[in-house]
Amino acid sequence: MNRKAKLLTLVLTLVLSVPVIAQARDLPVFTELAAKAGKAVVFISTEKTTQGPSMEQFRQQVPEGHPFYKFFDQFFGPQMQQPRKMLGQGSGFVISPDGLIVTNNHVINGADKVTVRFQDDKKEYPATVVGADQETDLAVIRIKADHSLATLKFGNSDDIKVGEWVLAIGNPFGLDNTVTAGIISAKHRIIGAGPFDNFLQTDASINPGNSGGPLLDMDGEVIGINTAINAAAENIGFAIPSTQAAKVIALLKEGKTPQRGWLGVTIQQVSDTQAKALGLPEASGALVASVGKGAPADKGGVKQGDVILEVNGKKVEDNNDLLKKIAGLAPGDEANLVLWRNGEKVTRTVTLGQRNEKAMASMTPNQQDQGQAATVLGMALKPIGDQEAQALGLAKTQGLLVVNVDPNTPAGEEGIRQGDVILQANQKDVNSVADLNSVIKSAEKRGAVMLLVTRQGRNSFVALPLDNK
Repeated sequence: MNRKAKLLTLVLTLVLSVPVIAQARDLPVFTELAAKAGKAVVFISTEKTTQGPSMEQFRQQVPEGHPFYKFFDQFFGPQMQQPRKMLGQGSGFVISPDGLIVTNNHVINGADKVTVRFQDDKKEYPATVVGADQETDLAVIRIKADHSLATLKFGNSDDIKVGEWVLAIGNPFGLDNTVTAGIISAKHRIIGAGPFDNFLQTDASINPGNSGGPLLDMDGEVIGINTAINAAAENIGFAIPSTQAAKVIALLKEGKTPQRGWLGVTIQQVSDTQAKALGLPEASGALVASVGKGAPADKGGVKQGDVILEVNGKKVEDNNDLLKKIAGLAPGDEANLVLWRNGEKVTRTVTLGQRNEKAMASMTPNQQDQGQAATVLGMALKPIGDQEAQALGLAKTQGLLVVNVDPNTPAGEEGIRQGDVILQANQKDVNSVADLNSVIKSAEKRGAVMLLVTRQGRNSFVALPLDNK
């Protein structure tokens, strides 16, 4: 390389390096934010007493006469039943100078003893639970301090944008006041943690022990409460958005329990194929898989197979959106529903019940000639007999039994299994193969048919395309 070429290379290197250096200088510095916010972040330790397994539980696993049967009873029986102490830990943050602290419900749930410790303070403060909400995994605890405490306030998580810097403070693995920084990686994540999933995702390191700690924006405001991680991944953590949490916490700190509306239906996502089978213009709304007998939806005229499109004039995007909209209303409120039924819109008004474990557990779904198996859409089908209906737990003899499924057909790909029972096709009862073929023929223009399938007492809708029949 000659002298001119070397000089040109040097100049280009310097020019290209300037933006990189400038960019590095523009990176945020978290020292002041971490020092100030850290004063309000606490380490929470819990203690829970559990009963050891009884010998009766052991006997259920080991048959009488087995050599270990008497051996364990003689030598370990009393010790096995001794109470055991389980220790736990997590994080939290102070929201009022007099000692109210926010954390996750799963941090303190079932604990006999809860203690709190602050940064650079070895004193332990006993805490009492003021209120907790399992469905949003939020809790408020209280301590009595002899001085005014540093606090954090909630920001607006709706305003935070993907790519913005955030700071997480907590006690991962018991390492007090660990500070990690990152960005908001995504919003509105659904991870299957609960019925109201709506998480912020961050790449700021979140680990066991961070639960209940704050996720802060650059103004030092709490825009999320760290609550979950993806254990199989690296730097994928999730936080409850502050706008969702603040409403619940406002109730919990007053000792009140959140009251949520309840329809009394089981719902599922509307797929593209199901939308086609139903004649819907788009795959949106929530498909009603079953309606609880005597539940608010049942009394209000909602039927199995309806698609709920709107609640009080607001579009329902999907099944999770419906849950949030209904839960955002109070028991006793009226929900004006727009439904898609048999190819057209109908309206129904439902007076909501109260969402709670007892109501949901007591909800039971409504339930609606012998011959040789015939193959339809890749499924070998035969009408249900009385003995088969009784063995499968059906309320009455109805539907078509799936004798076999070709795994390489849409039916197999959509998860239909041997032993399933097809109760309806496009919301019409099918008790013979002729019934099903008749519905399929009338649905050819739509290009798909939707089946109501029951399996082990649970109903679900499965849509199959008709171009491969």
